[in-house]
Amino acid sequence: MKKLILRLIRGYQKTKIFRSSFLKSLFLTDASCRFNPTCSEYTYRAIEKYGIAKGTLLGLKRIIRCHPWNKGGYDPIP
Repeated sequence: MKKLILRLIRGYQKTKIFRSSFLKSLFLTDASCRFNPTCSEYTYRAIEKYGIAKGTLLGLKRIIRCHPWNKGGYDPIP
């Protein structure tokens, strides 16, 4: 199950539709992640390190913080 989730994240990272100009116009802002590593990479690494449950929770917390009003920056996995 863990490998499947990690493959899905990699698939998401390789597609461009999620970072399209449609999303940019919909949210009136740049659709890119404000953090380094990106939210998807952060979630991928968290799941690798902590497993599905804790890794997914960490990833969701990170995604919630990723919005236009957060300045972002470097945010490593704990």
